[in-house]
Amino acid sequence: MSDADSSPSAADSAMGTDSDHRSVDDPILEIERVVKRFGGITAVDDASFGIERGSITGLIGPNGAGKSTTFNCITGVYEPDEGSVVFDGTDITGRTPNRVATAGLVRTFQIAREFPEMTVLENMMLAPKNQLGESLWRSVAPRTRGAVIEEEKRLRERAWEVLEFFEIDHLAGEYAGTLSGGQRKLLELARALLTEPELLLLDEPMAGVNPSLEKKLLEHIHELQEQGYTFLLVEHDMDVIMNHTEHVIVMHQGSVLAEGAPEAVKSNEEVIEAYLGGEV
Repeated sequence: MSDADSSPSAADSAMGTDSDHRSVDDPILEIERVVKRFGGITAVDDASFGIERGSITGLIGPNGAGKSTTFNCITGVYEPDEGSVVFDGTDITGRTPNRVATAGLVRTFQIAREFPEMTVLENMMLAPKNQLGESLWRSVAPRTRGAVIEEEKRLRERAWEVLEFFEIDHLAGEYAGTLSGGQRKLLELARALLTEPELLLLDEPMAGVNPSLEKKLLEHIHELQEQGYTFLLVEHDMDVIMNHTEHVIVMHQGSVLAEGAPEAVKSNEEVIEAYLGGEV
């Protein structure tokens, strides 16, 4: 990571001031005319949409519609060729993924990315950002060692609280690689929560999850929404989209084809045609 990535930019420093002057009615995320090309292929083509603060929004579309690439442009995995990504009033276009996450925008992946040879609790303890113990000299220096130990104690207590919230505290001592697909999804969401995000982008959160764990995961998402968190999720399960989101954005061939309330999107003829005439 370069020095530029690790040091706060002027935009970073101003983030608190910008947020203080924003209304709760302002979108927490604004995608403006984003374009991403790979050689001669345009994966995202002039895409624009906004995410309402405190909402659960679905991002859907046929395979190859540009959903994952859009996620990657938002979270810094890719830098858009054109357009902008504005999070909570601050332009984060082109920031590296770690700086995007530090700003409060965190994503999960379709295939959970835990550390399989570490325990569930150890995975959790790695999640909080800017830990004092990440600095070797603070960990061993007599004057700072006590602060490192005290912080680790607080983080461990918080990790246990989050594990209990997701009802996987009984798995704390298990190696993450032994968990089921659904349990890994719960662990990944629990880890994301420890980074203190404002917006969570969930990529196929229900993929590979059995019905009972899917129900539990959705209950937790709604509970977190009630606490003020915002969600944007890519999901192919239309029952989840229709019953658990307030707003739906439909992408097709890299562009936003339609957006609106779930029932309105479901009856949109262009959307139905984009899904090859299948029922949405």
